[in-house]
Amino acid sequence: MAQTLYDKLMAEHVVREEATTSLIYIDRQLIHEVTSPQAFEGLEIAGRKPWRLDANLAVPDHNVPTTERSAGVSSIKDPISKLQIETLDKNCSDFGINEITMNDIRQGIVHVVGPEQGATLPGMSIVCGDSHTSTHGALGALAFGIGTSEVEHVLATGCLWQSKSKNLKIEVNGKLNKFVSAKDVALYIIGQIGTAGGTGFAIEFAGTTIQELSVEGRMTLCNMAIEAGARVGMVAVDDKTLDYVKGRPMAPTGDEWNKAVEYWNTLHSDEGAHFDQVISINADDIKPQVTWGTSPEMVIGVDGNVPDPDKETDPVKAESIRNALNYIHLKANTPINTVNIDKVFIGSCTNSRIEDLRVAAIVAKGKHIADNIKLALVVPGSGLIKKQAEDEGLDKIFTDAGFEWREAGCSMCLAMNADKLEVGERCASTSNRNFEGRQGQGSFTHLVSPAIAASSAIAGHFSEVK
Repeated sequence: MAQTLYDKLMAEHVVREEATTSLIYIDRQLIHEVTSPQAFEGLEIAGRKPWRLDANLAVPDHNVPTTERSAGVSSIKDPISKLQIETLDKNCSDFGINEITMNDIRQGIVHVVGPEQGATLPGMSIVCGDSHTSTHGALGALAFGIGTSEVEHVLATGCLWQSKSKNLKIEVNGKLNKFVSAKDVALYIIGQIGTAGGTGFAIEFAGTTIQELSVEGRMTLCNMAIEAGARVGMVAVDDKTLDYVKGRPMAPTGDEWNKAVEYWNTLHSDEGAHFDQVISINADDIKPQVTWGTSPEMVIGVDGNVPDPDKETDPVKAESIRNALNYIHLKANTPINTVNIDKVFIGSCTNSRIEDLRVAAIVAKGKHIADNIKLALVVPGSGLIKKQAEDEGLDKIFTDAGFEWREAGCSMCLAMNADKLEVGERCASTSNRNFEGRQGQGSFTHLVSPAIAASSAIAGHFSEVK
């Protein structure tokens, strides 16, 4: 019987089935400092050891400072953040878990480091105590976020109980317009289907547009599958996937590589495979996107106007629009490209890879941020990306343009470290969430691509690339 990619990956990992639930084997668990302390504590209380040490890879990311940190953990001023990273270091040492520590050049955001190190491989089942684990599905993996108790369960048993999702294929065909990126595709899709459109589904992204995306672009797209309500986002394996993986530190070599490639080449949906739903999108319809509200689905083209709740026929949606506009301090019908911003953030597990930095640098080169911009941050996704960008001279382009060039980490994606917005500040952000208070209490987040973030920093307001 013809199978979807998701069906194949689930079937490959089933250990035991009971009614509608399957016990699946987990090939890789990625660990960071926020959701792991209670899991390790649970192991210690129960007197258990991890089932398979080499299945795990840990890296601190949420709480690490992006400024001076030569003193290691002692550089962290916030006592809670400091404690969380100290606890991760101790737990990994005590239990024998491989950790890329804070001052290792390989350190970075867990969803950037995993693929970069080859810890993420096609065909794997991958979990992490973080919802954006869907990122890794870009390499043809079954990847999803889990809760703290599940982190402990995977550490102890190497397995996890899962209910099977339905299959949703989102086809995007055609050529993207200039400076329209994978981030714009993701936001456009969410704007079309809503943040609940993928609920209960595993999403496979397909079509000529997706095939043309780089693996890094596919990671951006799968990263935001969770914002569409899905737990899993994935792209079939192709030559781009294999080229990306080959030579990574943890990737197989020699005969093992050849055997792996033979299997990986089967990781695509079969012709005639059944999808419970199929959505088709024309790439030419996608403009650079800007969110205007407090949910990723509240999004318009950069040349669009903020919606008017009085023109909305659905009273529930109308009330939602009013509430969002009231929070984010915008008026209905305002052209979004007239809205001034205070800060700009280029980074996060969505948009901090080398191609993201390159496109932002192209936009910023020879220009300077506007006088009204209080702060513009560029935060690479890992120390290795930072070094590569510096070798290419991107850091100098950014600093000459008035941006701050930082160390790797989650940074201003969420208000969990020193990089956060103040009350009333408005930010153009390449991150993935714009909920109330996401980047700081009482702050206003607008999700954009790296190109639009850089262009908006230069203009002082939301702006297309000039």
